[in-house]
Amino acid sequence: MTSFSHQPSCIRRAIMASLLLTPLLTPILGMQSAHAHEYSAMIKAKKYAEVERAIGAKLASDANYADALVAKVDLILIEGKVARLDEGVKLAEQCIANNPKNSECHEALGNVLGIKAEKGGVMAGMGSLGKIRDAFKKAIELDPKNFSAANSLMTFYLEVPGLMGGSNSKAKEVIAETQKVSPAVASLLLAKFDFKDEKMEKAKNGVLAVNSSGNAVIAQLQNEIAVEIAQALIKDKKFADAEKMLREVIQRFPESSVAYLGLGRSLQEQGKAKEALPQLEKSLSIDVTGGALYRLGKTWQALGDKTKAIVFFEKALAFTPALGTKTRADAEEQLKLLK
Repeated sequence: MTSFSHQPSCIRRAIMASLLLTPLLTPILGMQSAHAHEYSAMIKAKKYAEVERAIGAKLASDANYADALVAKVDLILIEGKVARLDEGVKLAEQCIANNPKNSECHEALGNVLGIKAEKGGVMAGMGSLGKIRDAFKKAIELDPKNFSAANSLMTFYLEVPGLMGGSNSKAKEVIAETQKVSPAVASLLLAKFDFKDEKMEKAKNGVLAVNSSGNAVIAQLQNEIAVEIAQALIKDKKFADAEKMLREVIQRFPESSVAYLGLGRSLQEQGKAKEALPQLEKSLSIDVTGGALYRLGKTWQALGDKTKAIVFFEKALAFTPALGTKTRADAEEQLKLLK
């Protein structure tokens, strides 16, 4: 999900394995399992205070209610504060202990352990890799239609070095098992596999060929993987290719804020600031994010409007969750130049 859409472009060395787990957070901010918990709609609508109140009231009467515990883990991960990750682990473990057959409890544990490993350093990451993998495996075992867990497990196998549990063959096994439940989702996972295998054209064609209409869960996964591929093109400075792909994504998913954000950036990087502006504004109108605010600051700066550029850079810097380290540093630097 995410999106925490910030995935590394290649496998790092084994000693850096714990830093590869950012992609595992994707399901929390993106797609839910086929049986999304009762607070999912409110979280998607960013009614966080309302969710907190509802969760608190429910847990006061039933301290082990699975949906409320999972939702509380979701909120902790969305908040992004390292200091609360241990709390998230305990909540997920409590959820499992009292609801051992609940797929989302196990998925929540995999998600929070993945982020804790990514934030906690090499030793913390290496020590929890097996638990992360097993949590997603158990989530799928309990609910074969938990496609977000399948996506996370396959990502684990593709991103983690072989000595630490990664395996292309096991990633293919995830695809094969998913094929039995949903050929469409299996095709999307295969496109992601091809993308990681640097078969870019095959990956692009594969992800866009899937017909996900009528199934919101599959559509969300298709959107996420397509945007992930487009982001890789942007990272490789193939901005025209990214633009073309993102325009196709938007045709299929006209409410995809991340697609508009990516399109705005690809246009901006090509020096097309005027064309980028409405795309970024559209992204912001769908979902307010620090990334969209930052890119609007860059765009207004390129267009020569210092006042608006300053406003958007300041909003981006004040936004929660915080911008990434490099983006934040650049926003701060641009403000110094503008003032």
